[in-house]
Amino acid sequence: MRIKDDDFKFVIEGKDYHCAMDVAATFVGGKWKTIVLWYLKHGKKRFTELKAMIPAITDKMLSLQLRSLESDGFVSRKVYPEIPPRVEYELTEEGKTLIPLLDAMANWGINKANRHGEMVKLENQK
Repeated sequence: MRIKDDDFKFVIEGKDYHCAMDVAATFVGGKWKTIVLWYLKHGKKRFTELKAMIPAITDKMLSLQLRSLESDGFVSRKVYPEIPPRVEYELTEEGKTLIPLLDAMANWGINKANRHGEMVKLENQK
């Protein structure tokens, strides 16, 4: 990135990022990460709860996204020694720093949808 007449980059854990948006997109980019984070901002969730909230995601993709978010320090995973094992996911303190970003993205999405689409109620699917 260029600031005044000088070139800069960000370096995080040995990786180069050409600008702040590159950093943000790397850590929370893609279709699923922000959606998973959005639901975790409301509190602890089990894998099955997240899957029910995000029906279009596959089990494998949800698992991959949770592992990535955990690896990046945004999500913590707690396994309870029960039978069957219970696993809960929640935002870490670092993950909670993303809440203003998630809120801004959601507000933009609501405004975009209201301007160019409509909200449609889903019928109960039992």
